[in-house]
Amino acid sequence: MMRRWSVAAGAALALALLTLPVLPGLSGESFGLLGGEAAAAACEADAKPAPLDYTLKDMDGNDVDLASFKGNVILLNFWATWCGPCKIEIPGFIELQDEYGSDGFVVIGLSTDDTPDQIKPFAEEFAVNYPMLVGLNETEFQEAWGPIWGLPMSFWIDRDGTWCKTHMGIGTKDQFESDLKLLL
Repeated sequence: MMRRWSVAAGAALALALLTLPVLPGLSGESFGLLGGEAAAAACEADAKPAPLDYTLKDMDGNDVDLASFKGNVILLNFWATWCGPCKIEIPGFIELQDEYGSDGFVVIGLSTDDTPDQIKPFAEEFAVNYPMLVGLNETEFQEAWGPIWGLPMSFWIDRDGTWCKTHMGIGTKDQFESDLKLLL
């Protein structure tokens, strides 16, 4: 019995520590994890070309060629309509698209397991102003970015099509805006 409580307490502590960097006002810099050149670097040292050679359907059934977004800073966000943290992030993405879209920034939402009939009312309710793609049954595309361990999960791609950073879990608008400013 005591062992179960110890394991549960350890798991709770680990979960609490994993969520610390996403609390408002906290970042890797707050803990001394990033500094100097690392904080100023727009892309990770091992950055590679982003797999943009895919054409996916949007929620209206139109073909969307991801390579056509090259030349913009892209935030590719994997999400789902049932995902609570995704619902928290999306209003910040809408604001960033409004604020920086004219500067060559685009958010692309990829719903991992929803049908267009599920995505459309969600997009209308949240007044989404960026492309919403259907990722259901797009296993090859998801594996190209994966493994996708959970949702939300976001990927930063620079204007040259380089996969710069991966953001796992929920983030604040301020965190995403800080990364965006380094890439613009």
